[in-house]
Amino acid sequence: MSPNWLSKRKATLAAHGFGNVHVLQGDGTQGWPAHAPYDAIVVAAGGPKIPDSLKSQLKVGGRLVMPVGLDHYSQELVRCTRVTEHKYKIEELADVRFVPLLGEEGWQPGKPEPEVQTQTSAPLKSEETRIAEAIAEACEPFARINSADLTPLLNRIGDARVVLLGEASHGTSEFYRMRARITQALIEQKGFSFVAIEGDWPDAARVDHYVRHAEYPPSEWTAFARFPTWMWRNEEVRSFVDWLREHNSHLDQGKRVAFHGLDLYSLFNSIRSVLEYLEQVDPETAEVARQRYGCLTPWQRDPAAYGHAAITERYRTCEHDVITMLKELLGKQQAYAEHDGERFLDVVQNARLVANAERYYRIMYYGSRNSWNLRDNHMFKTLESLLLHHGPQSKAIVWAHNSHVGNAKATEMSLRGEFNIGQLCREHFGNDVYSIGFGTDTGTVAAASNWDAPMEVMDVRPSLRDSYERLCHESAVPQFLLPLRHSSRPALIEKLKSPRLERAIGVIYRPDSERQSHYFQSTLTEQFDEYIWFDRTCAVTPLDSHLLSGLPNTYPFGL
Repeated sequence: MSPNWLSKRKATLAAHGFGNVHVLQGDGTQGWPAHAPYDAIVVAAGGPKIPDSLKSQLKVGGRLVMPVGLDHYSQELVRCTRVTEHKYKIEELADVRFVPLLGEEGWQPGKPEPEVQTQTSAPLKSEETRIAEAIAEACEPFARINSADLTPLLNRIGDARVVLLGEASHGTSEFYRMRARITQALIEQKGFSFVAIEGDWPDAARVDHYVRHAEYPPSEWTAFARFPTWMWRNEEVRSFVDWLREHNSHLDQGKRVAFHGLDLYSLFNSIRSVLEYLEQVDPETAEVARQRYGCLTPWQRDPAAYGHAAITERYRTCEHDVITMLKELLGKQQAYAEHDGERFLDVVQNARLVANAERYYRIMYYGSRNSWNLRDNHMFKTLESLLLHHGPQSKAIVWAHNSHVGNAKATEMSLRGEFNIGQLCREHFGNDVYSIGFGTDTGTVAAASNWDAPMEVMDVRPSLRDSYERLCHESAVPQFLLPLRHSSRPALIEKLKSPRLERAIGVIYRPDSERQSHYFQSTLTEQFDEYIWFDRTCAVTPLDSHLLSGLPNTYPFGL
């Protein structure tokens, strides 16, 4: 910093008319004790924790706002309020990214920043070359998805009750087709009971009605017709759904494999499902539900706007109304279940979804870890409810993104206080869960540049150096399965335990900011039990609406 730094800052402030500002050059983590205590302190850099020196310089009632986090690339904006001389209240406000706070109580000056990789063509280091060669020796290559020998994989899965099948993007054909192939084998050879996807419950219920040949009338809406439509309305999913319907046609009603959704974005479709059900079995309760859910009606077109209104206290929250409705439905479980057990499961799950979605949209405005945790906890609780509903011998297959099904404790998510389905399943089911991750190097992917933007077929950039994807690419094996839990190569597993970068592409892909937007630190061997690699991949094929015309109204992907 130049000697003229202080005078230049004073001159800049004076030029803008600020004459009551004092400027000090020094260690920002130590504050300015000579002028303490303060009503407010703003820290414009991210540190691993709030410096005790700054907290002690607050007045009682004073507030400090600062980005905090162990990851240089991602922090949580927190507000610290001094309640008493020795008591502080900490509130999480939003996920943010700031420059590092250097100083005695921050990041140490001179400590190197995590390297941002911008070049992908640099040769691997010799140690990484040896790891890539070991991967080539340990993996199980296959030429085509349809002819891949899955017998060793099924043996490794064994008697697991829950199998988690991931994906490294929401728009890659090979991931969907391989999940479908594994799922078919699990259903045919191991008797799995249902498939549960990272999709909305009412839309999946529309598919479930179709694949299980349900006798009651189907819901009227088209399945998965909102953004991102290509995520589930694609030829790859359609092919699997048609296979599942054909498979179920030869089975008794009680033995047919079900198709369920785990997610909670379908707030108003779920409300409609609850009301339609109650109007048939309990019209008086239907009227009560209509009044209670009416609280959310103004926000039907944009549920996220409800969250903004609720946190600014310009509109009362609907939490009490929707939770009360759920409790009353559960209280009538026996009477409603006698009417139709399957449909009661549907209505209770929709009511639970409304309650959780209300809270989700209320807190998502902050963009904090709480919204992620609430969503994954909802999906896990839904999975638990489905296993309970389908019986003690039931077994589940989950289709979701790697970031949901891999163990969050093995990724930087845990540093942010986030958990996911994979972690919750491991904690609850132990070795009875088997998690499979997927990865790719290059190719194309179906994604959008922004939320609600049109789908594009984008080129996937080659993987970054120091990533697991780069190691797999350098193995020179185009497609393979790599056992991690039951590996016969302990030396390889030990080498893979060093944390590396891992790529995650969702429905949004931004290649220009790929390192910041799509890579995170992980330990692959602790994240997954198995890893499936496709060196080059292709985008999913969205459904062509012309091919859907004329289909019966029971078809879930109709127009």
